[in-house]
Amino acid sequence: MKNSRFTLYGYALSAIVVVAALTGCASPGNAPKPAELAPLLPTISVRQAWVNPVGPALLDAHLAVVGSRVLAASSNGTVAMIDVASGADVWRLTLGNQITAGVGSDGFMAAVVTERNDVVSVVDGKEVWRQRLAAAVYTAPLVAGQRVFVLGADRTVTAFDGNSGARLWSQNRPGEPLVLRKSGVMLAVADTLVVGMGGRLVGFNPNNGSVRWDVPIALPRGSNDVERLVDLTGPASRQSDEVCVRAFQAAVGCVDASRGRLKWTRPADGRQGLSGDDTSLFGTEANGQVQAWNRANGDKLWTYDGLSHRGLAAPLLLGRSVAVPDGFGLVHLLSRDTGLPMARLTTDGTPIASAPVLAGDTLLVLTQGGKLFAWRPQ
Repeated sequence: MKNSRFTLYGYALSAIVVVAALTGCASPGNAPKPAELAPLLPTISVRQAWVNPVGPALLDAHLAVVGSRVLAASSNGTVAMIDVASGADVWRLTLGNQITAGVGSDGFMAAVVTERNDVVSVVDGKEVWRQRLAAAVYTAPLVAGQRVFVLGADRTVTAFDGNSGARLWSQNRPGEPLVLRKSGVMLAVADTLVVGMGGRLVGFNPNNGSVRWDVPIALPRGSNDVERLVDLTGPASRQSDEVCVRAFQAAVGCVDASRGRLKWTRPADGRQGLSGDDTSLFGTEANGQVQAWNRANGDKLWTYDGLSHRGLAAPLLLGRSVAVPDGFGLVHLLSRDTGLPMARLTTDGTPIASAPVLAGDTLLVLTQGGKLFAWRPQ
C-alpha cells in the first residue's frame, strides 16, 4: 500500500519518520487490518475496454483528459497521449529524465516537471522548451491561456509563456517549513488562477501574479512543524465558480472563487482530494471511511465504513455511483445516494496511483504497476 511522502524545505526528512508522526502509522506487524470484502452481486454493469502499459507510475500521478484523448506520464520519463476510444497511442515521447510531476495539458500543449526541476513543454509528441526551477515540483503543471503555471514545493507559483518558455512572473508566499510531497491544488476559474498555498486557497491574477483574494481553509495548529502541516491536496472539486478542497488531515471546505469568499469548512481527517457535483461532495478519510457531504452547507449525508484501512485514493463521482480506488488495485463503485457497494473493478493488483478521471463514458485509472485501465458501462 502506498504512503504519501514528505520533504522538509531546505533539507530532506525521512519519509518513514514523517509518515509515522503525521498518520500514527505503526510497524507493519501492528498496522490496522484492511477490511475484508464481502462477496458482491453487481447492480450496475461495467466492462473493461482496454489496458495501456504507460510505464512506472509517478508518486502521485495525474491524468489529463482533453476531449477524446488522455495524457499520462511515467516516472521513467515517458509522456504519452492515448486515444480513449481504442486505447492506442497517439504519440509517445521519452524525455531522458525521470518525471516527478505531470501531466498537465490544454489539448494542444502538455507539460511535465523532471527530477532535475525542469518544466518541459511538449507539442505533438515533441519537446518544445524546458526551463529550470528553483525547487522540486509535485503538482502537475496547469496549461491554460497559452501559459504554463507551476506550483513549487517551496510554495512559489511561476508562469511561463507557452510558446517561448519565457518566464513571465513568479510569486513566493513563505509558509510552514514542512511541505507535503503530494499533488496540490491549482486550477483556472474564469480569469483567476486558483492555487493552494499551505492551508489557504489563493486567487491570483494570471497576467501578473498579483493576489486577488486569500481564503484560509485550515490554519496551522500544534506545537511543532509536523503537527502544523495543513497543505491543500488535490484534486479539487469545481462547480461553476465554487471550488471545494481538502486540507490534509484537517478540514474540507468550499470557496466562492468569483469573490474570494469562504462558504463553509468542516473538520475532516483525510489525505486525498475531493469529487462532487452541484449538490454533493465526496471524499475518503485516512481510516478508509468514504464520506458524502451536502455541498451547500457541509452537512454529512452518509458515511460508508466497508473499506476501512484499504489505502483509498481520491474518489470520482460517476452519475449515480462514486468510483473509489484502493491500495490493492480495486476500484469500488458505491451508490452516490447511500454509499452502498454497486460493483467492483479489478486492475493489476497494485495500488491505484492516480485519481480516477472520466473521458466521455470511459472511466480511467493508472496503477502503480504502470498500466492505464479503461472501463465503460455495458
